[in-house]
Amino acid sequence: MSEPQIHISATKWDPTDYDRTARFVSDLGEPVLRLLGPKAGERILDLGCGDGPLTKRIAESGADVVGVDPSAEFVWAAKALGLDARVMAAEELNFRAEFDAVFSNAALHWVRGQDEMLDGVHKALKPGGRFVAEFGGKGNVERVRAALVTALARRGIDALPLDPWYFPANPEYRARLEWHGFRVADIRLIDRPTVLPRSLGDWLGTFAQSFLAPLGEEERAEVKAEVERDLAPILRNKDGVWSVDYVRLRFAATRPL
Repeated sequence: MSEPQIHISATKWDPTDYDRTARFVSDLGEPVLRLLGPKAGERILDLGCGDGPLTKRIAESGADVVGVDPSAEFVWAAKALGLDARVMAAEELNFRAEFDAVFSNAALHWVRGQDEMLDGVHKALKPGGRFVAEFGGKGNVERVRAALVTALARRGIDALPLDPWYFPANPEYRARLEWHGFRVADIRLIDRPTVLPRSLGDWLGTFAQSFLAPLGEEERAEVKAEVERDLAPILRNKDGVWSVDYVRLRFAATRPL
């Protein structure tokens, strides 16, 4: 199966900044955690564990959990919670029939090598093991993405090579999972408009770093303000609270026996 187009990413994760601007990401992971249903004694891989709050929840169920993330800063934060966390890219998993389940929340849309990642997950699972995940799906942050593309185009910058995200449609990702030998029990797109704890500009500073990377500090501030101005009539309410048009793709699949 062909890969999604590989784009340039300039995202650097700062656990302190993430906690301030993006804690809602793990806070809203409860439904996919329930879908996982971790059990005492299971060995579970948390793929893209970030700074570890959901990994910790899995550990509290009595499961033996390993978290992996490409960000050393996030892994250090997860280790500070007492977790087994390791610096590892999703495309470079090297486990063999070791896990009863692989779990992922809000991470897979950052993965460039989807086929390498899915092959690694399949190999990491024991026969009969389950793969449960949620990430950005088709239409996710569509308005914000469009406003960024427009703001950069005004400055003569093509945003396409700067876009770090992969937001697939339901049939597309089902086919990708099946191509790699998974049996898909359930897969669905979920509209989830999400209230931000701070401004849209703060959200952009955390999640849209790749788009802002070609700009100097002053221009970055200008683009953030411009995107906020363009989207305020749509995404900011009368009390000044911002929401973003999140759409999540949630699935449960298994490696057949």
